[in-house]
Parts: sequence; C-alpha cells; structure tokens
Amino acid sequence: MHAVGKDSQHRTDEDAAMSHRRRIGAITGAAALLLSATACSGLGRSTVGVLTFSGHDSPVQVSYSNTLVKGCHRIAVPRGATHVENNTLVDVVLYRTEDCRKGERDEGVYVATTLSNVTAPHTLPWRSFSVIH
Repeated sequence: MHAVGKDSQHRTDEDAAMSHRRRIGAITGAAALLLSATACSGLGRSTVGVLTFSGHDSPVQVSYSNTLVKGCHRIAVPRGATHVENNTLVDVVLYRTEDCRKGERDEGVYVATTLSNVTAPHTLPWRSFSVIH
C-alpha cells in the first residue's frame, strides 16, 4: 500500500513540474511574439487592406494594398480618380493636387474606413491621398 502512495505523490510532483514548464513556455512564447511585433512596427506601419480608385467612365482601376501610413501618395489613375473605395482599417484624406496640398477652398475629402466616395459632377478629380493614423 505504501508504494502506491509514494507513486501517487511522485506523479503529483511530476505534474507540478510539467505545469510549471508549460507556464514558462507560454510566457516565453508570449514574450517572443511581443518582441517580434515590436520589431516589425519599426519597419513602417501600413493601412492593412485595399484602397481602390477609378476614373470617370474609365476602365482603369488602381488598387493600393497595405500602403505606408506616412507621407503623401499619388493616385496613379491617368486623369485622376473620381471614385474611391476604402477597404482598409484606417481613414484617408483625398486631395485634388499631386502632393497632398490643400487648396484655397479645398481642405481635402475625408473617407472613413470601409466607406466609399465619388466626386461631384464637373469637379476636379483626386490626385493624391494621405492616411489618418
């Protein structure tokens, strides 16, 4: 009988050691994941998703995937974009200039995440965009 009790006690100690090793393994894995995520953020954050632009009555459609959140981005639709679909996780501002400059009466057009927009008839197309982050 005594041997059975010893064996039970031995298993309990072994289980505790395994539990401790699992806990240490989980903590180590979480720390590694956190460090790798931090290291990647230094490479430049991006929009995560797709921005799609097209021109008025134009077969040309241009999409930007995972664009950097910093800076001004030119829209590569030949005559400028008149339609936009923002399927990213961030908001953007559209400009009628190629360098994200605001005009006298034009502060840019704000397009929230997962929304779309079109220009009004007989207005200038969009030529660039910046990301709100």
